[in-house]
Amino acid sequence: MEPENTGIDLSCYDLHSHTTASDGMLTPEQLLDRAVEMKVTVLAITDHDTTDALPAAHHYQQANNLPLTVINGVEISTLWEHHEIHIVGLNIDITHPAMTELLAQQSERRRARGMLISERLAKAGIEGTWEEANALAQGGEVTRGHFARVLIARGVEPTIPKVFKRYLARNKTGYVPPQWCDIPDAVQAIHAAGGQAVLAHPGRYGLSAKWLKRLCDFFKQAGGDGMEVAQCQQAPDERRTLAQYAITYGLKASQGSDFHQPCSWIELGRKLWLPGDVIPIWQDWSLKD
Repeated sequence: MEPENTGIDLSCYDLHSHTTASDGMLTPEQLLDRAVEMKVTVLAITDHDTTDALPAAHHYQQANNLPLTVINGVEISTLWEHHEIHIVGLNIDITHPAMTELLAQQSERRRARGMLISERLAKAGIEGTWEEANALAQGGEVTRGHFARVLIARGVEPTIPKVFKRYLARNKTGYVPPQWCDIPDAVQAIHAAGGQAVLAHPGRYGLSAKWLKRLCDFFKQAGGDGMEVAQCQQAPDERRTLAQYAITYGLKASQGSDFHQPCSWIELGRKLWLPGDVIPIWQDWSLKD
């Protein structure tokens, strides 16, 4: 399927990416270099519950005069109806007290969860994973992805999906229910920091159409601004369905690869375009290098 003609080149916007500050494999500098290589010209760095990568990213962009605009972003973990839902904040002031306070709380929640995951794995005979996950995080936020990489390195399972299926998914040995903030708290912090709140990858939560509509409606009522419509990997009709939801619930449309590491199926800027009848989240942005 070819992109619909909207009059502008949408492939240059990638508004969802990760670095080593959370569960990405590339440093901020490496991520920017790859974005330039992939012809991305507007990149949002949206690490999980942290903005630590952004100062280094801006410094590197300016010092090297890269043909790339870096957008201050974050991906905030929330809970809604017993589901973990991610909210992306775009164009945020990373020094605003409302944002720094929320992220400090999220960091403590993530640390507590990580230690409990390690304890549960130890009871299953897999000891010492907290220390190794911390080492992999290199000072960043420790996520379940780091535990998965530890288990792969130990030869427990060959791939991240298999680790999650056997150990880290809901009701499995190493699963610990998250204790994140709720969606209104995330939206309020993003707005207080001058940003826009975007519902991340709506198609990945395993929700039925009925429940996904409920989520979109709840998010809009909570003050949400947009939802991700376009991603690298989507079922044939998913982009059109999500675009229709964006229109129905009065949400602007965003797009992003959710890039974590170089791989064959997810790449910065790949297959990112929006149907022509949605309103891009960046419509009113004034971009500066």
